[in-house]
Amino acid sequence: MKKGVIYKLGLTVCLALSVLMIPANRLTVRAEEVIATVQGRVLSGTTSELLKLHTEDGDMEIKLDSGTDTSECKILLPDHTIGVSVSHGSDGYLHAVKITAQAQTQKVTLASSTSTVTGTIGQKTKGDILYLNTDAGEMEIKLDSTTDMSGCSVLVADKYYSVTCARGSDAYMHAVTIADMVKTSADTTASSTAASVNTGLTPAPSDASSVKTASGSVTGTVSDKTTETLLYLTTNEGEMQFAIENTTDARLGMVLTKGNKLAVSYYHGSDGYLHAVSIVGVKNASSGASFDTSSTSAVTGTVNSKSSEDILYLDTQYGLMELKMDGVQSVTNCKVLVSGRKLSVTCARGSDAYMHAVNITGQ
Repeated sequence: MKKGVIYKLGLTVCLALSVLMIPANRLTVRAEEVIATVQGRVLSGTTSELLKLHTEDGDMEIKLDSGTDTSECKILLPDHTIGVSVSHGSDGYLHAVKITAQAQTQKVTLASSTSTVTGTIGQKTKGDILYLNTDAGEMEIKLDSTTDMSGCSVLVADKYYSVTCARGSDAYMHAVTIADMVKTSADTTASSTAASVNTGLTPAPSDASSVKTASGSVTGTVSDKTTETLLYLTTNEGEMQFAIENTTDARLGMVLTKGNKLAVSYYHGSDGYLHAVSIVGVKNASSGASFDTSSTSAVTGTVNSKSSEDILYLDTQYGLMELKMDGVQSVTNCKVLVSGRKLSVTCARGSDAYMHAVNITGQ
């Protein structure tokens, strides 16, 4: 009897020692095989470690691991519909094995030129509309099925990202690529290549004979000292000057009136100037109004300082006109629009009762 007690005690000690000798990295939560696949809508409060999902059977909390397969879907933003295959973990939680997204059809064409902005995803973000809080203000950016997110782990609210975007035929900015970023106090890193656009403007002082690659980017608001060849931008670091040249891509931010918010990518010229590679302004979504370009009228006037990327205010001999900018098809003989610039504008009446600018020509 005494030998049996000693034997059991010895066995217990051996088991205890065996547990203590297991490497620390082996004492991790283990998720078993897939037990189910659930469909649902991502809820607010989701983080890169915990997915909150609303399904037909109720709300679920699913843990995200380093091994979770997000190759087919990285968008974990509120109201985004996803599918999740889950397994039981030894910690009592359900664990995500793989996340998939609903198939989407791309019907929008994107401009060939792109610009890069950085910021945190706002809480207003829902579905496929990304609200990005940048130093220059809030931007609305659409997410597409073709958005390249290989550079980020998952997309969740309140995290900091770098977003390369392009203007779409629906007037939205669309995310082309998204990558994780670590925010620093002097974050000016960006990369963007501008498309060459010959508009007939006299070029600003430049050492560039061809399109340049940006070495940095910054956000700010336009100063009233801005001219057609020199952009004065008020930033958090003070006022900066950017030479505007023939190769500057300003198609996404051509209205340079006082107070307008911009993101500018630039390079350092050997002439001592910073040179703008691309300029992107803040533009609201299109109203969706239709207008007949077969029946247009032409007006002449000068740019009013109230003008923005959404509405061109034109001082004419008949008074102030408001022309929506969501249907512009061409801009000739001018690259940017500054206060006092004389223009001839072909416009058409829209179904929303506004006049819409179709073709803009510098005078």
